Amino acid sequence: DFDDPLSYIEKLRSKAESYGICRIVPPVAWRPPCPLKDKKIWEKSKFPTRIQLIDLLQNREPIKKSTKSKKRKRRRVKTGYTRRRRDSGCDTSSSSENEGKFGFQTGPDFTLEEFQKYDEYFKDCYFETHDQSSSRASEIKKFKPKVKDIEGEYWRIVEQATDEVEVYYGADLETKKFGSGFPKHSPGHPKSEADQYSKSGWNLNNLSRLPGSVLAFESCDISGVIVPWLYVGMCFSTFCWHVEDHHLYSLNYLHTGDPKVWYGIPGNHYASFENAMKKHLPDLFEEQPDLLHQLVTQLSPRILKEEGVPVYRAVQRSGEFILTFPKAYHSGFNCGFNCAEAVNVAPVDWLIHGQNAVEGYSKQRRKSSLSHDKLLLGAAQEAVYSLWELSLSKKKTPVIARWKRVCSEDGLLTKAVKKRVQMEEERLNHIQDGFSVLKMEGDFDIKRERECFLCFYDLHMSASSCKCSPNRFACLTHAKDLCSCESKERFVLIRHTLDELRSLVRALEGDPDAIDEWASKCRDQYPSHHPRVREYSYLKAASCSKNRGSSKVQQREQNNLQLVSEHLQSDLTTNKEVQLKQDGDRDVNLCEGGNCDDEKISVESQNPHSVTDVGCSELAKKVDDCSEGKDHDAATNRLSHSVELLNSGSLVVKKLWCNKQAIYPKGFKSRIKFLSVLDPTKLTNYISEVLDAGLLGPLFRVSVEDYPTENFSNVSAEKCWQMVTQRLKLEIIKRCDQPVSSLTSLQSLDYINGHAMFGFNSEHIIKVVEALDPKHQLEEYWNQKAVKLFGAEPAKEEEKDDTEKGAASDPSLDRDTRLLRGLLKKATPEELVMMHGLLCGETRNTELKEELSTLVDKMEKSP
Repeated sequence: DFDDPLSYIEKLRSKAESYGICRIVPPVAWRPPCPLKDKKIWEKSKFPTRIQLIDLLQNREPIKKSTKSKKRKRRRVKTGYTRRRRDSGCDTSSSSENEGKFGFQTGPDFTLEEFQKYDEYFKDCYFETHDQSSSRASEIKKFKPKVKDIEGEYWRIVEQATDEVEVYYGADLETKKFGSGFPKHSPGHPKSEADQYSKSGWNLNNLSRLPGSVLAFESCDISGVIVPWLYVGMCFSTFCWHVEDHHLYSLNYLHTGDPKVWYGIPGNHYASFENAMKKHLPDLFEEQPDLLHQLVTQLSPRILKEEGVPVYRAVQRSGEFILTFPKAYHSGFNCGFNCAEAVNVAPVDWLIHGQNAVEGYSKQRRKSSLSHDKLLLGAAQEAVYSLWELSLSKKKTPVIARWKRVCSEDGLLTKAVKKRVQMEEERLNHIQDGFSVLKMEGDFDIKRERECFLCFYDLHMSASSCKCSPNRFACLTHAKDLCSCESKERFVLIRHTLDELRSLVRALEGDPDAIDEWASKCRDQYPSHHPRVREYSYLKAASCSKNRGSSKVQQREQNNLQLVSEHLQSDLTTNKEVQLKQDGDRDVNLCEGGNCDDEKISVESQNPHSVTDVGCSELAKKVDDCSEGKDHDAATNRLSHSVELLNSGSLVVKKLWCNKQAIYPKGFKSRIKFLSVLDPTKLTNYISEVLDAGLLGPLFRVSVEDYPTENFSNVSAEKCWQMVTQRLKLEIIKRCDQPVSSLTSLQSLDYINGHAMFGFNSEHIIKVVEALDPKHQLEEYWNQKAVKLFGAEPAKEEEKDDTEKGAASDPSLDRDTRLLRGLLKKATPEELVMMHGLLCGETRNTELKEELSTLVDKMEKSP
């Protein structure tokens, strides 16, 4: 479960969202190294701090009120460090903006080593005790407080404010400048233990833009949202009550040091929390209506509970995560020196919260941090393209499956888009009296942010303007407030027409024509050499070739191929270093003696997150090397010798568990090295298995060893590997830089023998499998072998897997099994897995069998 952060969060949501916050403890083995502990950073790199007056976080008077303050016992520790002036660069807002507002002043600069020592000194001074029981003068004893001791003292200071306590906090430090606590990928460096963590989804440098997070559609590296911030705390340093910008999820990881204590308010108590704050701190809110946006105010959980607001607590220790949910207020403090890192993430379920947030910002006339409409449309188009790809390739990859789950009429993404389209329609109808409607340029908001002059609403989807001030814009709500000109002088810019937006909703709901229309739009937004354009052309051409029986389909095929050719004229060359011989050099033998060398086909890329642009000739050469070019028999023999047997399995004496070609033991497992479907520039291990599919007989499955979720299943061993090679072709086309028509070498993948890839043609494996049946109970196989041994010529058959073609018409099978098996040859791998559970699992019963029999009857009667 921990492998995929977004899936993990999705599972947590139903259980943990009602608490507002959730502590996540990684597996024991998951311990990423922390680069911040390197000597050059720990001892040399300085970071700025802010001064926090803990006693004034709750009990303070408005700045403008002149009242006599009470004398209090000072508990400030002399640091020995020089404080910087206010204008030294730590504060993000100007002094004029801060005038008349309570805030945190700029503190000294520290290194991590210095700050840790300062925290130790502070705690020793603050928690020292005097022993009066001794006959000698009172002795000072060091007291090591526990979390509960520090928590009790913290809230005593905040609530009673009898002492003045001043601490420092290194907050909102940009990891691009200071450095991240997670390892980052460094191209060209030798492999190390840190590599697995540099690519991990739980590495906060990667989290925001993981597939399935809609923040992936934000092109700017927004600091603190897309790019993590670092937080260096000391005892009592505080992060006050706040909610994330745009009501995003946030994930905080504690790299090292003492615990953090967190408090969370469930998102559905958002309003009651704000009402309680305003009730108990009325003067502060009167002076600063946006007080909660400033992160400078605490209110005791005790008071909140008295007001009926539920408050939940979590203690985060080193090596643990804290997840905060959308719209959930949270706060907390540090128990001592520590170093944490945090970033935002936005699964699809966040979209509805994000929409409500930007509508609220508009009413408050508050600037937004990102374009919600850009994220929404980006996610919708990506989902539609995935639906289109699924309809053609029939392969549901994990990414496609994730997008499919949020589509359909009741899908989270569909609902979010539908709600936004309805809002847009209402607003357009409200202003279209004399306003001309124009299509928005594609780069309208690329070079600069576009926001409403009045409420700062983002204008990615639509904007209004006037000829009197063509560079001044308003949102549709405030279109009539822009100027006093007549309607004929004004105009509205729209990115998509209402008909196009309604079509987008239909596409998300599953309408095939709408899906095709929007998939074409997705392709058109990319340059001609982009991998998605080539992917589109390949899938479309493959789809058309399967439907040549209809003249209408043929015409559509010609139109699509013409469109594809227009977008594939550019033949770019790559400047990546490819460690392979150029065309014209002698062939590189990659698999001599059954040993394949990864390095011989490795491609170095400067950006690990980008698709590697590799010349088609290079990738095609790799395919030829692994499949022996046109010598397909040689390729089959070589691959047969390179299969490694992992488990011989057990004999099943039933129909379908053998044929004239091979015996299929239940639990059989083998390994073979071949081009990776995830990155065709590399070799990877594939695991081939034979599973028990109950009534269906054997179910063949091939999976990528390092990524078992990437798997292919079928009732035929041949078709199983055909699915692998089909996916491999698609990945190669995505990465190559020439028209699809020039990739003649890819045809060699069509000759990959599924039986050979499983190992059923390998002599050493055949001997082991045959030994499972010493009594020759599987007569079909042994009879054929006897015929061969005695020199008789068996009846000629097409060289296909008998399990693929013979079972559907085999009279020895009962009618239901025969027809059901024929039907399930057309099923997707996910549908096969589901049926496997139904037919073989505990849910199988008489009633289910009757239902299946009824279904088969209907199938038989249907034309």
